[in-house]
Amino acid sequence: MAKTSTLTKATTPASFEAAMTELEDIVTRMEQGGLPLAEALAQYQRGAVLLAYCQNALRDAQQQVKVLEDGMLKAFGDDDTASDD
Repeated sequence: MAKTSTLTKATTPASFEAAMTELEDIVTRMEQGGLPLAEALAQYQRGAVLLAYCQNALRDAQQQVKVLEDGMLKAFGDDDTASDD
């Protein structure tokens, strides 16, 4: 079990989409039941790692959108520049 535990922490998903797909597969397998306890625990641990990865990716994307809204996109809706004429 130590080998699986090491793999669940060390393997980083290739992308947000890959992480979501793997997470969905884990949820499906666990919902179906029939996994031995050790495998269920390893899958749960991997799911927690994937969930954290996805949450971080979404947080990063939200930050990038905020930067765009505060910078480039703000000029399009800025009423102060239109009233300076």
